[in-house]
Amino acid sequence: MAESTDGRTRLLMIDDDRKLCRLVATYLAPLGFDVTAVHTGPEGVERATAGDAAWHAVILDVMLPGMDGFEVLKKIRARSNVPVLMLTARGDETDRIVGLEVGADDYLPKTFSTRELLARLRAVLRRSAMTPSSPDMAPPAELLVGPLRINLDARSAVLGTVPLVLTPVEFDLLASLAKARGRVKTREALLDECRDRNYDVFDRSIDVHVSSLRKKLGDDPKEPRFIRTVRSAGYMMVNPE
Repeated sequence: MAESTDGRTRLLMIDDDRKLCRLVATYLAPLGFDVTAVHTGPEGVERATAGDAAWHAVILDVMLPGMDGFEVLKKIRARSNVPVLMLTARGDETDRIVGLEVGADDYLPKTFSTRELLARLRAVLRRSAMTPSSPDMAPPAELLVGPLRINLDARSAVLGTVPLVLTPVEFDLLASLAKARGRVKTREALLDECRDRNYDVFDRSIDVHVSSLRKKLGDDPKEPRFIRTVRSAGYMMVNPE
């Protein structure tokens, strides 16, 4: 889990329910979290993307004054890959799909228990944690797939000379496919490897993340260079010609 220099984890909560913000902050404070709350969409974008921001994760509501949560998330994703947990009263599958397509790392309806919130927060933080480096460490492990370079230690990917901005889930999915290059990975296997077991996952989430990855890789779904769909089986990473 990423931590600040004082050992505490900094969370930004963007939600207009002030009572809920206080409840979450009070519950998480003894567990090592510092929660800063803002209550409008525009203010959330400003705080989340400020140059000096050092948030470890963002908790984001969908229904916000001034700008809805999906638009806020789009603006955050344009500048940051900070883990984002969407928190909303609208919990149907369509909204979850939209949130994942925009770049959310998880989606939690507001009928949550504080224990479930904590488990999901810890899960997205574990996936986003970067391996510390030092001059004495071995060179970073790197996967090469044509012009695509995936640095496992730094959890980064570069296509040609262009760095890819990936969510933690997208990076795990990309790395899993690259490690199994030339072999089919079933959706079930990808779910097991890329999502924490505490998560309430659903099969379509993998399809959404693959679609997002293809866009970032410049892949045409009909003639993909990197990620092929294997009908009734799953997905396979290939070397681009």
